Amino acid sequence: MPYTSTPSNVDDATLNRRIRFHDDIQTMEVDFSNFHFGSSAIVNRFYDRLEARIAATDEPQWFFLINLTGTRIDPIAWTPYSRRGRALNLAHSMGSVRYDASDDTRRQIIRAANTDAFDPNLFADRDAALARIAELPSTRRTKVVHDPTYALSDIVRRVHFDEDRQIMNVDFSHFTLNHSRDVDDVYDYLEERIKESGRKWFFLIDMNGCQIMPGACIPYAARGKSLNLAASLGSVRYATGSETEADIRLRAESQGFRPNIRNTRAEALALIDEMRAALT
Repeated sequence: MPYTSTPSNVDDATLNRRIRFHDDIQTMEVDFSNFHFGSSAIVNRFYDRLEARIAATDEPQWFFLINLTGTRIDPIAWTPYSRRGRALNLAHSMGSVRYDASDDTRRQIIRAANTDAFDPNLFADRDAALARIAELPSTRRTKVVHDPTYALSDIVRRVHFDEDRQIMNVDFSHFTLNHSRDVDDVYDYLEERIKESGRKWFFLIDMNGCQIMPGACIPYAARGKSLNLAASLGSVRYATGSETEADIRLRAESQGFRPNIRNTRAEALALIDEMRAALT
């Protein structure tokens, strides 16, 4: 069967046919069979859809059953495939099991497993993969409650509103978002302050030395997107590290927003001035 080199603008219905939820065994089955990941754009498109489908279930935890029969992942697509997969696993997986990978894909997965210290759980066929899932413990009944990393005062001192220029300054410099609780604590505060102001703002975000850990990536992206749609006149980030910048650019590629990343605060402010001029 030939590879399906799918364009990045593939419709939801096409991807939905490759995603099934089995409530009886608490499993999300993903069909990557004969699928060609030829670019980062199609990787991001598929993983955006996976995140949306999981969110629609109102159940955050699933076993992942992944059909890799005939899957092709081009070298240019491997890094985004690995990054998005790792983030999805850390946020939503109780265990991931893969089956029938080609020799090339199997080698790529094993190399990644050796680097990132995870069990690749690779099996020859679907029955063997399902048997493995049956052995894995469900954690659904154990609600994960993260302890807060920061006090409210730690967040308050990092947020400043410039009334004259209508800019909300957010200082994420040398700040680590470890998990969803950290993300929620920050964004709950930002939403509260913006609601109190009764207006929209340009967002100026200092990312120097900021770390967004894999377990925080998905909630960070979701809360950030929601806040931008509701209250932003334009968002500009500066001094992002290479890892954070890579994640932002990956999501921007498929979610239709401009990453607006600049090297310095002065360059970021200049871009906000351009945005303001465009609005007026």
